Amino acid sequence: MTEFPSEKYIKGLNKIGLITLIQREIERFVTVYTQTILAPMATTLMFYAVFALAFGGLAKEINGISYMVFITPGLIMMTMAQNAFANTSSSLVISKIQGNIVDVLMPPLSASELYCGYAAGAVCRGLIVGFFTVCLLALFVPIQIYSLSAVLVFAFLGSLMLGSLGIIGGIWSERFDHIAAVTNFIVTPLTFLSGTFYSIDMMPELWQKMTLFNPFFYMIDGFRYGFTGLGADHVLTGFVILSVINAILAFISYKMIKTGYKIKS
Repeated sequence: MTEFPSEKYIKGLNKIGLITLIQREIERFVTVYTQTILAPMATTLMFYAVFALAFGGLAKEINGISYMVFITPGLIMMTMAQNAFANTSSSLVISKIQGNIVDVLMPPLSASELYCGYAAGAVCRGLIVGFFTVCLLALFVPIQIYSLSAVLVFAFLGSLMLGSLGIIGGIWSERFDHIAAVTNFIVTPLTFLSGTFYSIDMMPELWQKMTLFNPFFYMIDGFRYGFTGLGADHVLTGFVILSVINAILAFISYKMIKTGYKIKS
């Protein structure tokens, strides 16, 4: 009896299906690059301009380095994380609202393959936006890399964490205002209160301890270490914490997809 290709792939990894899903997720944001790549770059540049000019950041220093050099990695990581989250959450919410989520659920793709496909698209968008944002800000601030491995590792872990959170939020959300609530009340506050624009050493002791419970802090602090060498005390801790959180978020995403929570009727 002839075995159909789909039957063969169901037994193992559906490489064709997984690659196709990743390609779809990448092409989805590349097609509208003015919104998904250029717009975040412009927003980051405006943040830089506000802190450099309006707040007098050009004349300040933190831990012996220019304030603008200090916040630049945080701005880049913030942009990467927000775009990774937006990629998976918007893809799922739009598919659910338009009713074409079935086009993803019907092919012979397992729950783990669906997760990997969406997560890979989010990581790719985060890294692409991050790369071009670095190139843009390098025109205004001297950017040097202290540890390339730290830059790449924390860029990947941060994008993956927000991409997985976007999957969870996208599956849970039934309308656009639901996912907007996740962005406004979870992603944005945790990002802004993670040391993106300041050193936690400047904060009261109680606030410093509270910040250490914010996983976004380790994401940004580790990424900043890769550029400036600051925050070496938290690098290994941050790597472990982000790895554990990514594993937890991946498992939750997998279970939600596996059980069909709010995506299968």
